[in-house]
Amino acid sequence: MLSRIDRLAYHSQHLSFLINATVMEEAARLLSRNKRPAIDYEAWKLLQHRRTELHRRDLANVEAGVYPRELLFDIPVRRYLRELPRLLRDAPRVVQRMRKNDYKDIPDVDKDRFPPYYRRTFHWQTDGYFSEFSAEVYELGVELLFRGTADVMRRQIIPPVTAHVRAAGSAGRIKLLDVGCGTGRTLHQFARTFPTMRLHGVDLSPAYIRLARKRLSDVSELTLAVENGEALPWADSTFDVVTSVYMFHELPRNARRNVVREMFRVCKPGGLVVLEDSAQIADSPQLGEVLHGFPQEFHEPFYNDYLDDDLAALLAEIGFVVDSSEPHLVAKVVIAHRPA
Repeated sequence: MLSRIDRLAYHSQHLSFLINATVMEEAARLLSRNKRPAIDYEAWKLLQHRRTELHRRDLANVEAGVYPRELLFDIPVRRYLRELPRLLRDAPRVVQRMRKNDYKDIPDVDKDRFPPYYRRTFHWQTDGYFSEFSAEVYELGVELLFRGTADVMRRQIIPPVTAHVRAAGSAGRIKLLDVGCGTGRTLHQFARTFPTMRLHGVDLSPAYIRLARKRLSDVSELTLAVENGEALPWADSTFDVVTSVYMFHELPRNARRNVVREMFRVCKPGGLVVLEDSAQIADSPQLGEVLHGFPQEFHEPFYNDYLDDDLAALLAEIGFVVDSSEPHLVAKVVIAHRPA
């Protein structure tokens, strides 16, 4: 059971992150001379309600034993404090890149190895996904973007996995694949929740995989690979659970379908798939103006198409049976299974 002190500490840390992230965002707007996008009152009210509900659910999941209490306070403060000055020093380069619309400002890479849609500076971030610097500041940048709720939203893919583990009787029997694992933050949360689970991650970025190996060095049952989710290097029906977080909105429409086909192929019959990504028009029509405003500030070339390409419908199109699709603040979680 969570104590009153636990709850007070939890809400205090999130309020602190919210205030600091808001101050930094406003400073960045002054620097870049970007005006704050207009948001109508109903959309604002819905976002406030969803934020409150997200935190309520996070605490309730711990109370129900869905994931451990330690995840509520699992903020790498020291690492973020080291990375923040580097992120701030890099801000003028990001602003300059944005003003010039220079989305091709990346290091020299092997064009045969990386698809054209990937060779760009998503979010205008320095080096795209191709450098140690980009990898090291990525998690902090995402937390600042979501004002301290990125990890909370990530955790909402754990409840269906917990239910799957309970049905199996043991986490040690479960093989889980996280597609687009990045620096390994989602796998870190799974490792803390299921220490005996056999975890696998795949990502296109060598730099991000190298950092994931470093940050997850204490996880014994872990395999990480630099591979494309459109052509996974595993045999059919290998995994009990397949997940993906914050990846599909950065894929063009045909690539989304290729990745889901591969997920279907490597998922065992009766296996679970859980996708989390940005909210979409299908589940959040009231936020349409807010969502469509996002790619106007950040380089997200496939985002507007993603908004109308409902993830639940996509999974059903490929052959999965969709169990649920639910929004969480500005994200959504879709739960499905491969027919037995």
